[in-house]
Amino acid sequence: MEQEILHYPNLKTVLMVEDVLKKVETLISRTELKKKLPKEIMHQTLNLILEYLEERGMIADTHKGIIWIYNPSQKLARAIERGTGV
Repeated sequence: MEQEILHYPNLKTVLMVEDVLKKVETLISRTELKKKLPKEIMHQTLNLILEYLEERGMIADTHKGIIWIYNPSQKLARAIERGTGV
């Protein structure tokens, strides 16, 4: 059953969430994430942003928490393609 989306996030809000997640070095819960954001955000909007980031491989959203996993390193990408370590 799909949920009706009442409010889509703007780019500024998405970047704000990304920035906090990039700076956190351990798993973080949604509640902790909302507390660290400089502005209040609706829970549904946060969930939509997290779903977007997870679909693009930028975060891992598990039952234990959320963590930033994206690494744009070309060196890492080449190593993965070759099947060798960095």
